[in-house]
Amino acid sequence: MSDTAKSVDPDGTGTPTASASKGTYGRLGYLLPVVVFVVIGLGLGIGLTRDPSTLPSALIDKPVPEFDLPALEAAGIDKPGLKSADLQGKVQLVNVFASWCGPCRIEHPFLMRMAREGVILQGFNYKDNPEDAAHFLSELGDPYERIGADRNGRAGIEWGVYGVPETFVIDAEGKIRHKHVGPITTNGQVQEIMSVIEDLKP
Repeated sequence: MSDTAKSVDPDGTGTPTASASKGTYGRLGYLLPVVVFVVIGLGLGIGLTRDPSTLPSALIDKPVPEFDLPALEAAGIDKPGLKSADLQGKVQLVNVFASWCGPCRIEHPFLMRMAREGVILQGFNYKDNPEDAAHFLSELGDPYERIGADRNGRAGIEWGVYGVPETFVIDAEGKIRHKHVGPITTNGQVQEIMSVIEDLKP
């Protein structure tokens, strides 16, 4: 009998010794952190390759949440507020914006372009000072049909807003059909949203 065999079954009974069992489990114990590290690394790697603008939303294909936001009361702004009932009867966009949001400035020319091309946009002013929001729109242009002031962010929570800006495509039945997270900054993103709008029109 070899030395290896003796260390595993020294008395010939076929039963491994406790020390042999501990050795086996010990080796597996060293591998466990490596396996955990690899699994976490794979998960992070997959997450980093995803486009953040396509984050899923539990509200897709569901009616917009019930909400009723007051008008943005500020100098130079003479538009009604925004409520869930306003998002019925026509395909339109709801854009969540704020004057303090740097990326909102970057995307704003693209919103102005879509408005010129006939897209109906509704504004969702998020946790903002009304006067600052009015100055923002006066400086950059106002593409919105209505603007609701979500001063405390409660409506944003109901909509599952991750951050600002975000843009939702709403169909004629008042259902959320598409969500774009982050600023719209390329012609390709504009075309993607415009294609969704065209597909939803009767």
